[in-house]
Amino acid sequence: MDGKSTLVEVRVAAMDLLARREHSRRELHNKLERRFSEDQVAQALQTLAAEGLQSDSRFAEAFVRQRSQRGYGPLRIRQELRQRGISDALVAETLESCDVDWYEALEGVVERKYGGHPATDLKEKARRQRFLLYRGFAGEQIREVLD
Repeated sequence: MDGKSTLVEVRVAAMDLLARREHSRRELHNKLERRFSEDQVAQALQTLAAEGLQSDSRFAEAFVRQRSQRGYGPLRIRQELRQRGISDALVAETLESCDVDWYEALEGVVERKYGGHPATDLKEKARRQRFLLYRGFAGEQIREVLD
């Protein structure tokens, strides 16, 4: 198989993945390098990014929107974006520019999970705090909402 046809195959594989959902450059790289050489993957990803078909900023925006709607807080989302290869600067910019009221999101999670029922004792309150910390909300906000 010649190099040109393989580059086309890498591009088609990348486009198939991008057609399903946005991917970060690192995610695409990791998935494609299982099947293709490092050089071919790097070249294909560079071309896709130059053409605007793959964008880390578009991925980050979609990811923040999706995760916040599922009840995750900014700390958890920040960590997950970093794991997916998004730079700290882009993460900060995306979280700042997103249209999410994190306090309201936290109240929504508490309402859905606990139905507005206050914690009956300290053990239950601590359990709820751990859950909300795991979800990625700030301790100060959690204490304010649960008190």
